[in-house]
Amino acid sequence: MTQYLLVVAFTAVLTFGLTWLVWRLSIRYKLYPGIRERDVHKTPTPRLGGVAMYLGVLAAFVASSQHPFFAIFWADPGAVWAIIGATTLIVIVGVADDVWDLDWMIKLGAQIVAAGIIAWFGKLQILSLPIGGLTVGSSWMSFVLTVLAIVIVMNAVNFIDGLDGLVAGVALIANAVFFAYSYLLVRDAGATTYFNLASFIAAALIGACIGFLPWNWSPAKLFMGDGGALMLGLLMAVSAIAITGQVTPSQLDPDNFGRSQLLGAFIPILLPIAIVLLPLLDFGLAIIRRVGAGKSPFSPDRKHLHHRMLDMGHADRDAVLIFYAWTAVIGLALLLMYIGTSSDWPGEYLIGVAYGILGIAACLVVTLTPPARRRAPQESS
Repeated sequence: MTQYLLVVAFTAVLTFGLTWLVWRLSIRYKLYPGIRERDVHKTPTPRLGGVAMYLGVLAAFVASSQHPFFAIFWADPGAVWAIIGATTLIVIVGVADDVWDLDWMIKLGAQIVAAGIIAWFGKLQILSLPIGGLTVGSSWMSFVLTVLAIVIVMNAVNFIDGLDGLVAGVALIANAVFFAYSYLLVRDAGATTYFNLASFIAAALIGACIGFLPWNWSPAKLFMGDGGALMLGLLMAVSAIAITGQVTPSQLDPDNFGRSQLLGAFIPILLPIAIVLLPLLDFGLAIIRRVGAGKSPFSPDRKHLHHRMLDMGHADRDAVLIFYAWTAVIGLALLLMYIGTSSDWPGEYLIGVAYGILGIAACLVVTLTPPARRRAPQESS
């Protein structure tokens, strides 16, 4: 665990310093676009923060290659180099879009290529789903399913990037939960070492988000842009595939694993989905909304979930904090349930269920009753 904490600290400090440098250069050379109709901010702000986050994560990978504790995933470096190559491609395309506003088909094509690099050259594919021994039928199906999953998560994360600190904070919480999950899953699967690629990626992303968030908190000095949001989505999807999609169903068999027969078998696939549930929900609603209106599914608009929360009467920071709360409640509830189903004592499982019910209820109340609505009765009296 200490080595992972060092990864977080190293990436955070480096990303913080690099973000300052990118911000200074962006201001000096006026590397910021004008205000768009769908934008919430009122002052032109640089969008190249993703470059600093990328360099911080890249430095963490380079440093890990020299560390014996992480030799386990450098023993066969093909997957690591594929991840670095795909991430580099998607950051370049994302930064180009932030500067020149590329056509959506170009961006989608680059996303498919990046996901294909991961699945084909990195050989990181969804081989099985830990649900009742379900395996993917063929290598072709596995490849297509992997590419589709990565592209969806990339766009889902990118779609919610509309408020100061929103994506960085949500990704920070989501990756913290996923780090704990992947660490425990490897332990429970009987591995000889807890060091694995999925946990390392999650730790590096935690550090990158910690280092970037102070510059992105409202009022933001710098945005991560498409380069940063797409990178986060790509690496979050890859880390989930690297652990959940690679664990064989027999390793999670209830007879060998001591877990609940019902929900326990579903948690290994539910939790990776749950940590990006809000981005996935926003992505799905956007696709339905735009296709229903006869538009491109990637045409921008001002009807995302965060926009709707602002229209309800939530302040920018309140809306961001509510997104944080939803992410933490859903992720931690499933994590506690996972811990409970992997032990003989059901206490953690029941705590997870209770926490989830109470947390969701509290989030619903806060979401549906913005401050303006709560003050209305007092003002009218």
